[in-house]
Amino acid sequence: MTSQRTEPDTASNPQGPQRTEVDADSELRAMLKDENTSALTKYMLLVLGRKSLLGLMWFELVMLCTQNLPGALGILLRRKLWKTFLGHVGRNVVIGRGVTIRHPHRIRLGDNVVIDDHAVLDAKGFQDVAINLGADTVIGRNTVLSCKSMGPNSGKFVLAERVNISCNCTLISETEFRIGTKVLIAGHCYMIAGGNHGTDRVDMPILDQPMFEKGGVTLEDHVWVGANVTVLDGVTVGRDSVVAAGAVVTKSVPAFTIAGGVPAKVLKDRKAEANLKFDAKTA
Repeated sequence: MTSQRTEPDTASNPQGPQRTEVDADSELRAMLKDENTSALTKYMLLVLGRKSLLGLMWFELVMLCTQNLPGALGILLRRKLWKTFLGHVGRNVVIGRGVTIRHPHRIRLGDNVVIDDHAVLDAKGFQDVAINLGADTVIGRNTVLSCKSMGPNSGKFVLAERVNISCNCTLISETEFRIGTKVLIAGHCYMIAGGNHGTDRVDMPILDQPMFEKGGVTLEDHVWVGANVTVLDGVTVGRDSVVAAGAVVTKSVPAFTIAGGVPAKVLKDRKAEANLKFDAKTA
């Protein structure tokens, strides 16, 4: 079971923004430990997100025949057959080999979406739509989009049009993860909305302490995130900003800036620099 309480977080903001705490023992873990639930039911809830023996049989058959089928035939069959259990599949969608999906009815793929080989779309939770990929979005090879439960609302991803997430990235959402239009995320990035473990008590393991959320992660329109960047919960990267490779972003980044470092700090103002260049040309 999940308990929930809200208290002011005066340490991070003297005006007292709200901080929601929930038990670390999630609904998923509770379900897996339930001795009154059969192994088959647990598997259906874990993979499909609902109890349906016929649905599970169809899902397993389609995945067995198409998940790792190579070439154009594999792409064609995945496009045609996966739409029978995905929430929505737009036109000209391309799904590569070895792609893993969880709770498929909570996944929506817009037109011209490309999912490269061995990506993971894990939509576990309670949202009607947990992973929503806008038109022309590209998810790179081995990249993971994973929703986790953090109370009754659980995590979700909302990606606008023309988002490009490169290979080997891990994006985790326990609350809300939003990415604006024409955002570029380079390879090997780690970003998490939620995932803040409590450390106040010393008489119990950190794993067993209540978790709290700071508002999720938002990457606004036209952002460019370099390789090996880490973005933590509560961060908003303002529109048309750049995050330099290797940065660890713990606080929000203003619009039209370049940020970098550990922890990330604003290094340049793009608008100011552009104005200086314009003035130099017209002088």
